[in-house]
Amino acid sequence: MKKVLIITYYWPPSGGAGVQRWLKFTQYLPEFGVEPFVLTVDEKAASYAQKDPSLLSEIDSNLSVYKTPTSEPYGFYRKLSGKNEIPYGGFSNRKKITMFDRFSRFLRGNLFLPDPRKGWSKYALPKALELIDSLQIDTVITSGPPHSSHLIGLRLKQIRKIRWMVDFRDPWTDIYYYKELLHTLPARLYDLSLEKKVLTSADFLITVSDHLAELLVDKYPILKDRCKVIPNGYDERDFLELPVLSNPKFTITYTGTISLSYRIQGFIEAVSLLPAAMKEDVCIRFVGSVPNEVGMQFKDLDLEHLVEVVGYLPHRDAISQMAGASLLLLAIPDAPGNKGIVTGKFFEYLASGRPILAIGPKGGDVEGMLRKAQAGEFFDYDEVKEMAHYMEMCYNRSKTGDLKNQNSGINCYTRKNLTAELTKSIG
Repeated sequence: MKKVLIITYYWPPSGGAGVQRWLKFTQYLPEFGVEPFVLTVDEKAASYAQKDPSLLSEIDSNLSVYKTPTSEPYGFYRKLSGKNEIPYGGFSNRKKITMFDRFSRFLRGNLFLPDPRKGWSKYALPKALELIDSLQIDTVITSGPPHSSHLIGLRLKQIRKIRWMVDFRDPWTDIYYYKELLHTLPARLYDLSLEKKVLTSADFLITVSDHLAELLVDKYPILKDRCKVIPNGYDERDFLELPVLSNPKFTITYTGTISLSYRIQGFIEAVSLLPAAMKEDVCIRFVGSVPNEVGMQFKDLDLEHLVEVVGYLPHRDAISQMAGASLLLLAIPDAPGNKGIVTGKFFEYLASGRPILAIGPKGGDVEGMLRKAQAGEFFDYDEVKEMAHYMEMCYNRSKTGDLKNQNSGINCYTRKNLTAELTKSIG
């Protein structure tokens, strides 16, 4: 079997879509003649914004996972901020942004480039070299964010004759919250130089959406013939024997990160336009953290009594929430380059079979896939009346028990089929 070393910071017990991407790939790679080895950070020293210990049970018992220490600034952040949790990349898990958070953004954007996890490199690099030599590995895949993981691959490429593939789950200098990190001009130029060196030195690029691939190829034309889109997907096994949720009300469910940049004000206004009798039969459930500003948008329209905040849940429980919803809400951040943002949960939304109300930029990847699958409707941020009409239609369908979507043509997004595509690039 061909041996591949996967270098990824995020691994169980960390939670989130980035963890699930490579956790699922490693489960299926052996079926296609590839033996994966994983190099990750020791969870005792790691800085995870989310934890999901339930994912530990999904690690293949035959998979070899190697862990190293790390050196990161988040311990100081916790002490100075008085908060136990660490911020997400765009500080989207902050319910209220303080002056300390703004100062932290400035430090993050200027002293810790490309990101605060770069301290892992000095521990991961020697371990990676050891594994390449002892296991006779000739292909290495680095997954980011954190994009500092790619600097490990860059150094390995310089030291050993390896095939190096980079996996861009999110943009680097084009991420939607990049301006919020308050970079100075020298910091921006240095960060851009790191991105350029990584992408022009790698043998192959994997990315998660067509628009993101186009963006990167436009910036670095050398990638034109060495780039492939392998989106996130869903694992059919995750939907087997799910607990059945009984929701007496028409439940509109949103799972994952939400912040002001997701601009759901239009959706909230659409809810306010619903008939009074319907509104009293509606529950808007957030599975994750909700910033105070978003909560105030509901309150300003006297809708706060419709909102239920469940908080972060383990992956399987989150899927149960999706499958038990009457309608799923999906939002794409309103930011430059957002046509290429395809959230990991989108594919699990598709697999749930529930109708999807998606908000974001017209002409983007999500709209195209949603329409192709006939799994819901896509709206611009300000299409308030249209959203209200769609919610009413779904509500009326729910009264006849006719809410299940066919979701045609989504089999190409199964984790197994996506792994098959990945192996073609591994060679």
